Amino acid sequence: MASPLSANGFLDALRDEGLTVVEVGDWRHHNRNHKGPWGPVHGVMLHHTVTSGSAKTVRICRDGHPGLPGPLCHGVITKDGRVHLVGYGRANHAGEGDDDVLRAVIAEKALPHDNESNRDGNRYFYGFECENLGDGEDPWPEAQLEAIEKAAAAVCRRHGWTARSVIGHKEWQPGKVDPRGFSMNTMRARVAARLK
Repeated sequence: MASPLSANGFLDALRDEGLTVVEVGDWRHHNRNHKGPWGPVHGVMLHHTVTSGSAKTVRICRDGHPGLPGPLCHGVITKDGRVHLVGYGRANHAGEGDDDVLRAVIAEKALPHDNESNRDGNRYFYGFECENLGDGEDPWPEAQLEAIEKAAAAVCRRHGWTARSVIGHKEWQPGKVDPRGFSMNTMRARVAARLK
């Protein structure tokens, strides 16, 4: 069980990992905390945005849309490898997911198949949205994949977690496919290698 990093601690962790970070507005106080608690935190969740164009992607992830208010994550990782901080605290990114998956993340064990949605993930996960159409054809530039690896490793390093604390939305909530276009097992291997 871990308390969330402070906003400044989160920013420092990302920069210490060698990331280029863009602070968007008053990201430190932009959250959904009035809807429920954030924490204890147990892991990092990765997503794809189903958008193209960095400015548009960052704006949507910060502001949300009529059916889902922002922020939709903590950081947006654009194709150029920059991490745009759009919120801090509870964010609308994980939704309801499988409590068996949560238990596996906490224990840092292999993930079971997600077959139910009975636990609020927005409370327990840091979220990174990654700019991609999510159609399986839109490329993932190496600069972006490296930034995803570094961002996940940065949070894990600060909390003393292993790469098993990094999951995809598709591994949390039945019916989700994101992130699509790269393997979560391969990404966890990259994070593990970086943490060594």
